[in-house]
Amino acid sequence: MRKTVVFVAAVVIGATALAGPAVAQSTGSTPSASPTSGPAPSTTAGSVQLNVNTAINQTLVDKYVRDAPNVALAKCEGASPAFSSPVLTFTNYTPGPFMGADANISADVELKPGTAAGTYPLTVTCGGQTYSTQFTVPAAQVAKVPSGAAKAGDGSMAG
Repeated sequence: MRKTVVFVAAVVIGATALAGPAVAQSTGSTPSASPTSGPAPSTTAGSVQLNVNTAINQTLVDKYVRDAPNVALAKCEGASPAFSSPVLTFTNYTPGPFMGADANISADVELKPGTAAGTYPLTVTCGGQTYSTQFTVPAAQVAKVPSGAAKAGDGSMAG
């Protein structure tokens, strides 16, 4: 849990250096097929996104980052906010506000085992309103050492 808190703090601190907060696409009650080209209008009642950009990395919004903590963020009014996605699990719901993100609720996110690379929906529901976006999951990196490859410390490099 401490790693997640540190990551969120680092992301939030890094995001304050931006000219404006990261804003995700949102809709009234149905998912939209294409992202918006600019910031959401100020009349938007709510929004949902996965992760926030930092001063160093401007490509984190709505991207799942493998081998790193991920956070769902939402701005919505009403009782019992709940995130949902067919490929994510949500824990540690935390009320905001959050510096650098237009959100008042967050949750830690874990990718369900066996999830393939692709684009998936992320939704938050609260007070009878639903806001949705889509996020991408990258392909998993190959971590297996090819058979027959030299390994440090096994003597295969000795001449």
